Parts: sequence; C-alpha cells; structure tokens
Amino acid sequence: MQTFGKTFGLKSAVLLVWFFSSQCAREPVHRNPYLSDIAFRYEINLNLPQYDALRYAGGSMLIPQVGLKGLIVFNLDGQQFLAWEATCANHPPRDCSLLGLTGVLAECSCEGFQYSLATGQLLDAENQTNTPYPLLNYQVQANAKLLLISN
Repeated sequence: MQTFGKTFGLKSAVLLVWFFSSQCAREPVHRNPYLSDIAFRYEINLNLPQYDALRYAGGSMLIPQVGLKGLIVFNLDGQQFLAWEATCANHPPRDCSLLGLTGVLAECSCEGFQYSLATGQLLDAENQTNTPYPLLNYQVQANAKLLLISN
C-alpha cells in the first residue's frame, strides 16, 4: 500500500506542476475593445426567397436588424456558413462603420478597411493599423435548410 501511495503522490505532483505551467504559458486573450457583446438568436430559412444569395458557395448577405449594426452571413463552400458582425472591428462604432459587401469581402466606408468573409481577417493589416482586429464571429448551427445564428 505504501508504494501505491508514493507512486500516486508523485504522479499527482507531476500532473499539478504540468497543469500550472501549461496555464502560465498560454497567450492572453485580447478582446476587441471596440465591439461589445450582445445576446441574440436569429433563424434563417434558406428555402425562403429573400435568402437566395446564401444558397450557393461564395454567396453573402447583410441582415441589418441583428447584432450591433447588422449581421453578415457567408456561404463558405455550399455546406458551411459563417456569420460576422457587420460593424468595422478596428474603430468604435459610428455612422460610417457599417460594412458593405463586395464579392467575398466586407469593406468599412470610414477608412476603407477590407475584411475576408472566409476568414474574418483584416486584409493588408500591417499598412492600416497597429492593432488589427478580425471581424467579430458569431456561432452558426446549420440543420438542413435552417441556420441558427447566435451570440
């Protein structure tokens, strides 16, 4: 019994040291200071004609009544959908920060920042801002022809 107790104690100590050292090595999460969290839940029925733009790969649509300034939904590959906040992520929300859609890009009319709808990343970030933030991503659950988007 004493051998089991010593072995178990040693294993426990090793696990504790590993756990605490792995916690210290993590990168801190940098929350976007410009965009606040709001709770919402929005359903899209892809069978309805107003959502025709989302039926095909590369299709996107702006839904203005959801999120901070709106919601951008993007059909990545015909099967997978992404949802982004339609407010520019790299400055405080103001009148010009509603993103416009140009193909597979979203563009801010304030500074001309462009974001990829496939990744949410700010394009050409090095030349535009010191602390580039990606678009704010929302959860999407796809079930047959119904999308449930939430935060």
